[in-house]
Amino acid sequence: MTGLITTGNHPKAMWPGIFAWWSTGQEHATLWTDLVDQETSDKAYEELNEDIGFTLLQIKPQGESLNYQADSQGPTSRFTHVAYAGGYMVTFEEMRDNLYAEVGKRRTQKLSRAARATHETVVHAMYNRAFTSGYTGGDGVVLCSTAHPTNTGNQSNLLTAADMSEASIEDAVTQIMQATDSAGLREDLKAQSLHFAPANWAEAIRIVKSVLSNDTSSNAVNAIRVSGQFPKGLKASPYFDDADAWYIRTDAMNSLIHFQRDSLSFGEDSVFDNKVQKYACYERYSVKWANWRGLYGNAGT
Repeated sequence: MTGLITTGNHPKAMWPGIFAWWSTGQEHATLWTDLVDQETSDKAYEELNEDIGFTLLQIKPQGESLNYQADSQGPTSRFTHVAYAGGYMVTFEEMRDNLYAEVGKRRTQKLSRAARATHETVVHAMYNRAFTSGYTGGDGVVLCSTAHPTNTGNQSNLLTAADMSEASIEDAVTQIMQATDSAGLREDLKAQSLHFAPANWAEAIRIVKSVLSNDTSSNAVNAIRVSGQFPKGLKASPYFDDADAWYIRTDAMNSLIHFQRDSLSFGEDSVFDNKVQKYACYERYSVKWANWRGLYGNAGT
């Protein structure tokens, strides 16, 4: 394509006014950025290797040798970037009949909307497939599982199936507080944000924001609110497929990652044989997880 520009810059010599059309009115604000940590890449793929630490120190009897541990590496997670592209054409006749402004504006807005919806769908798919067999990570199991293999046995970030409630969220936060690393040492994980489909938006607010306990009439304090859970907020998204499912992001490092290889760009080109003008957008990125402790999920009932 010629005349290629990124969406972060203003064009100087393109089809007059086309870049000003690169947005539509009734779209959601960007949602996917709340679901992942954002990184950039200059390679065809990125790999993250888990570095497993040492277990607890052993008692050393007097005069005996101490216990030496071997350093070891856990699973490797490969992020292979995928290209996403789309476009439309304006015919020679449309250009000759001075219809390019009308059809160009409409098609550019449609293309913009499609590009943004694609990005949202791709990132949200990692959550939507979190409980689905076949969509495995570097450790060979799905994102939310009771059987993440570690050096000290299987570990879990799959919450006991329950619809969103004060009690189920309290249980989830408790499980997060008890997390350990692959060597069995305690981790200081904290719940950061609560994610759910629109069907749960009102319930989430009542549970988290109520001054007193939402599920009882005992005049008890709301432990979730008092303890300051979810400092990064409550996040409803229409791109979640399951109305019952809900997720808690934690502050675990190297967890759910989005690598941007090529930023979204827009370009134009012409074809002599059939006298059409082509306009297209393109970007390349990858979305995956390495450290599953970054997300605790509940599929609901």
